[in-house]
Amino acid sequence: MNGRAVNVAIVGTGVIGAGWATHFLAQGFAVTATDPADGAEARLREWIDGNWPAVERLGLADGASRQNLTFTADVGAAVRHADFIQESGPERLDIKHALIANIEAAAKADAIIASSSSGLSVSEMQAGARHPERIVLGHPFNPSHIIPLVEVGGGRLTAPDNVAKAMAFYAATGKKPIRIDKEVKGHIANRLQVALWQEAISLVQRGVASVEAIDAAIAYGPGLRWALLGPFLNLHASGGSGGVTHLLQHLGPAQREWAKDLGTYPASDDYIETIAKGVDAELAPYDFPEMLRQRDELLIQLLDAKRNLSQIP
Repeated sequence: MNGRAVNVAIVGTGVIGAGWATHFLAQGFAVTATDPADGAEARLREWIDGNWPAVERLGLADGASRQNLTFTADVGAAVRHADFIQESGPERLDIKHALIANIEAAAKADAIIASSSSGLSVSEMQAGARHPERIVLGHPFNPSHIIPLVEVGGGRLTAPDNVAKAMAFYAATGKKPIRIDKEVKGHIANRLQVALWQEAISLVQRGVASVEAIDAAIAYGPGLRWALLGPFLNLHASGGSGGVTHLLQHLGPAQREWAKDLGTYPASDDYIETIAKGVDAELAPYDFPEMLRQRDELLIQLLDAKRNLSQIP
């Protein structure tokens, strides 16, 4: 593909699939989307229209146009001429297997099939496939038309060259692909999120702080630094002249003690009502759709700023 593809197929047009469709259209590709749900085409076009101002702000490639979208309910027709196929179906292994079988029945033998799966392993998804060597993970982050991260990896039967091709393709479209070297449930970023959510829920359950206070602790504290540098580089920056080595030697004993006191994920759903009430209370003074619109605007401003800083990874 030489880092780019001409024809992209989107299989599954929910929120993630719609974000992918927006992104690839903004990159100037011809996109064919498919989804069997009633009203899927109308919803997809509405979502793309809603997403378009954001990608315009991020910058459109030559030839970018919403008119380059074709929709069909026929999976075979959608993938027949595709060079790159982004599968974003429901997070169920039986559905993934059925989708991959339908895709492979019509797709070109060298077309890469990338799954947006947030937790399933590629090895599980490629079981029984006719060409398992071209099935890869291409897991985005929501909103996927704005957030650059894509987690890329292969399964036991994936050809390493196809993982490399997927990495190059995503990078050429302006994404920030990271390679997963070993399959693990939930991949990388979701596992890091779950670790934080686990402790956040525990702190609420233990009466340490409110939902609102915990959100503020991240949004006005480490979250601001995490948006610029990752956890290890932030540790290094906190260590002064001794860097991460000094920091871990200095705080390591205390952190080990804190780690022993961390909560575990609740064994039942009893906690959900408490968290939901806390979220409702936090949102009471605000217009949530407008909050999300402003969030996306700030994300775009941040990405614009980061692009202009040569020493920010």
